[in-house]
Amino acid sequence: MSETHPKSGHSFIDDVQGISLGIFLAGIGVHMLTTVGLITGQTAGIAVVVSYLTGYSFGLVFFLVNIPFYALAWKRLGTAFTVKSLISVSLLSVLTELIPLGMVFDHLDPLLGAVAFGALTGLGLLALFRHNGSLGGLGVVALLIQDTTGFRAGWVQLIFDGALFGMAFFLFDTEIVMYSVVGAIVLNLIIAINHRRDRYVAT
Repeated sequence: MSETHPKSGHSFIDDVQGISLGIFLAGIGVHMLTTVGLITGQTAGIAVVVSYLTGYSFGLVFFLVNIPFYALAWKRLGTAFTVKSLISVSLLSVLTELIPLGMVFDHLDPLLGAVAFGALTGLGLLALFRHNGSLGGLGVVALLIQDTTGFRAGWVQLIFDGALFGMAFFLFDTEIVMYSVVGAIVLNLIIAINHRRDRYVAT
């Protein structure tokens, strides 16, 4: 029988399947987002914007953008959380390069792509949070704020996204930004409503 984590109640096998599912759902979500040329918020949003503007792959930029946040995660949220987040970010960076090789859309409506991205990635992040992991970056800060103040992580991310999308209006077409906002709202509402401090807390 696999050993159970003393704080989360999850065994090692539980964590492996939960984190794997979270990464897989997030990977499909990001692929749908970039297929229709939309952007998103949080650290992934920064990576998407930089990727569009420079031509570098999302996976590479996403991995590099997250590096500064690992020190904060290790100091405030513990070694286990930091290691799981590092693994999750690394695997998602690889997965976003592989998924396009096996999943190609002849047509994907931008609004549907935005909603699907928000739903899939939101569920993926929930799975990661509930197994004491994250996709790094702002997720680390949001969880830290939630665990210390009780202010929902989803609302923290939504505030940051508002600022990011405000800047995006100067870089992208208004239609692209508006569809992207829909995806971000879906994602963050899923986190805000379903990830409660009294149920699951990153420790």
